[in-house]
Amino acid sequence: MEFVEREILPRYADFDKAHNMEHVTGVIRRSLDIAQKVGADVNMSYVVAAYHDLGLSGPRAIHHLTSGKILLADIRLRKWFSQDQLKVMKEAVEDHRASASHAPRSIYGKIVAEADRDLDPDTVFRRTIQFGLSNYPEKDREEQYQRFLKHVREKYGENGYIRLWMSGSPNEEKLRQIRRTIANPQLLRQTFDRLYAEEKPKE
Repeated sequence: MEFVEREILPRYADFDKAHNMEHVTGVIRRSLDIAQKVGADVNMSYVVAAYHDLGLSGPRAIHHLTSGKILLADIRLRKWFSQDQLKVMKEAVEDHRASASHAPRSIYGKIVAEADRDLDPDTVFRRTIQFGLSNYPEKDREEQYQRFLKHVREKYGENGYIRLWMSGSPNEEKLRQIRRTIANPQLLRQTFDRLYAEEKPKE
């Protein structure tokens, strides 16, 4: 933990608001909670969570693969984990992405995938707005809303690509709440306007 807190977690300070230190510490906390409940190795779960988004230093579309390579290439981890453990951890990091079409290959992939999906409705909608403001600053309010609308429908809508791999998790009910909001255009717009004003109050 001392090594991860000193050498790994500070790297998240360079990422956008949706993938910053607050995000990774939340994923770690939820991963450890799930690992203890299902009887998985908490040390492996901790490191998988800590490394899961490091690939955002490169192209976002393949960040999960890059993150896995970063974990496997970090020879410092060999002090605590076997080669077989590191392979499982690498695959778990690769499998965490919400758009993955296949189930994670191990319990560790399922743990980090579940922990990465912080599906508190306000958090989901706020992070979508933050990403738009950070990556498309040239867009005005209405253009930001259209981008927001397209993303939340494609990812979280009834036919969205997000998948939950652990049945009975708290995320199931949260996803239902998100979908109810998406299905109500007036409520969705009100939610966007409220959160957008908080994220960009000077407009």
